[in-house]
Amino acid sequence: MICVGCSQKNPHWASVSYGVFICLECFDKHYGLDVHILFVRSVTMDSWSEIQIKKMEVGDNEQLNTFLTGYGVPKKMDIITKYNATNGGVVRVQGDEFWHMTKVLRLRANDRVELFNGKGSLIQGLIQSVDRSGLDFVALEDPKLVLPQNTQWHVFAGFGTLKGGRADWLVEKCTELGASSLTPLLTERSPTISENRVERLQRVNMAAAKQCQRLHEMIMNPPVKVDGLLALVAQSKLAFLATAEATPLVSALTSSGWESSGLIVVGPEGDFTEKEVSDLMEAGAISVGLGPHRLRVETATVALLATLMLWSDSQKAYDS
Repeated sequence: MICVGCSQKNPHWASVSYGVFICLECFDKHYGLDVHILFVRSVTMDSWSEIQIKKMEVGDNEQLNTFLTGYGVPKKMDIITKYNATNGGVVRVQGDEFWHMTKVLRLRANDRVELFNGKGSLIQGLIQSVDRSGLDFVALEDPKLVLPQNTQWHVFAGFGTLKGGRADWLVEKCTELGASSLTPLLTERSPTISENRVERLQRVNMAAAKQCQRLHEMIMNPPVKVDGLLALVAQSKLAFLATAEATPLVSALTSSGWESSGLIVVGPEGDFTEKEVSDLMEAGAISVGLGPHRLRVETATVALLATLMLWSDSQKAYDS
């Protein structure tokens, strides 16, 4: 951890406004700014709200310096000039997002839009100008931070062998339903997934997040083997394992209570081996059934996730 202004190590102050850390020397300079420009707190001496902590998690020294440099505000510029720069509320949009906004959505100058970063931050503004390489977005209000409200369901599914668009469909629906993360599960019967495919699925994930107006993007994790999943299952208070001829899911839920997070585990085509099922259940997974028929991987994943999202939402509403 270093100071955003001078790179001194182990700074003890933080700018909540920008989600960055600052040293004592830089703090003296920041402290003179109005709180609507820069809000500073002590890392050790002040109390922190949940929203302030989230802002620090979203922020980053390099992101801020890169953004300011892109608008001609160098890192070594004095503090007062830097944070009163007239273009501090302008965001330059380029690349795929620029193409999508102008060619697909056909947005033009003076159109009002909302930007989000996939981590809960949302800001409203309008398009100031458009040129051949990108557009300038002007913020009309301070960013809002929306915290996750639902149970954070983490999905582990053996979809590495799925062909055609079936894996794309699985990722898209997990995003739309609200899964917190999706991890390709490597099993004895589905031992690999190509790196190129993971990159494609991440693009599908982001497109689905924008389509369903989801503020918190679903995290696409690197593949994990069953052995690597066992510790997570052991630590989780809710871990559901889809298996054939198990207790129906709805029946299993009658003895379960609401938790802030949980795991969903679905096997590959051909299902888990007996040893894999045994290991997962010994670690603490609850074996649940999804009906009398044999389901595809993507069907089982979506059915289990949809049911648990609805159940956890109703449980939270009841408990409150």
